[in-house]
Amino acid sequence: MAVFSSMLKIIRKGKCLFLLLLCLCVVAWIATFSNDGPVKSVQEGSSPLDGQHAEGFHRLELESEMVQSIEERVEEPPTKESCPENSPLLRGSLKLTFEPSLTLEQVEIENAEVVEGQYKPSDCTARQSVAILIPHRNREKHLLYLLYHLHPFLQRQQLHYAIYVIHQAGVATFNRAKLLNVGYLEALKDYNWDCFIFHDVDLVPENDHNLYMCAKQPKHLVVGRNSTGYKLRYKGYFGGVSAMTKDQFHKVNGFPNSYWGWGGEDDDLRIRVQLQKMAIVRPPPEVARYTMVFHNRDSGNQVNKDRMQLLRRTHQTWKNDGLNSCSYKVMSVHRAPLYINVTVDIGQPEQAH
Repeated sequence: MAVFSSMLKIIRKGKCLFLLLLCLCVVAWIATFSNDGPVKSVQEGSSPLDGQHAEGFHRLELESEMVQSIEERVEEPPTKESCPENSPLLRGSLKLTFEPSLTLEQVEIENAEVVEGQYKPSDCTARQSVAILIPHRNREKHLLYLLYHLHPFLQRQQLHYAIYVIHQAGVATFNRAKLLNVGYLEALKDYNWDCFIFHDVDLVPENDHNLYMCAKQPKHLVVGRNSTGYKLRYKGYFGGVSAMTKDQFHKVNGFPNSYWGWGGEDDDLRIRVQLQKMAIVRPPPEVARYTMVFHNRDSGNQVNKDRMQLLRRTHQTWKNDGLNSCSYKVMSVHRAPLYINVTVDIGQPEQAH
């Protein structure tokens, strides 16, 4: 009886263990079935870690698509094409007017796209960036007339340009050449200009086919003017308005600084150009025409009596008298709507002159 009772206890314990194992198997099967259902990206034989990587990659793909969608919404400005070689805006020969009632405010209103003396075409990329350098003192009316005509003239040529007015402070004898050296050096502090136009304040171009752009050789733009019957003043004339690249101007060491008063500095520059085996080119005579606004000779700009003596020495002096010896003090830089005004102290002429 005791033996039989012991066997019954063992059987009951075995049943309990069997039921426990059976329950564990059912739980394991349910867990396996639930994992196989939603996680379809985990292939047979892969580990749970592989599934986590797949989910991470999926999130990265979604984030990448979102970023790409945002970037597509932010439209990049289209790249502008170069302006045509022949501007469609050119008009040719122009009728110039010099109204006594003209004001600076009127010129500003008519040139609203000019900002601090600088302009860029809006619909194309200019073929050259040009700095216009104007030496100046006591010529406000001449400057006004030049700005009135020159701004639209340059805009029709589809240039990126800026106009610099270099004003000589004080009452010392005027020095056009040194002021142009100063203008060149100061303009390069603003921008790496391709071309420099050295421009007298009293000369207004009559034909917008006379392109204010530099060429492979130094360019002289004033073939004729009203005051000379529209004929070249003399064979080697290189004054009034001329154009040179940065490399060309550096090659000749710029203008001389030693010409105080009227005359000689443009001939000195011509000799420098010739010494460097460069040639001077000109537009056709029917295009390179200017109106000179008449005026009396300025006090402080008397004829330079030493100019011929200085010209005879150009071969010996050009390397040491020019950009590399141009000393000056900038008094102020004022960025007006239509031009950049650089007021400068360039010193006094030496007693020898």
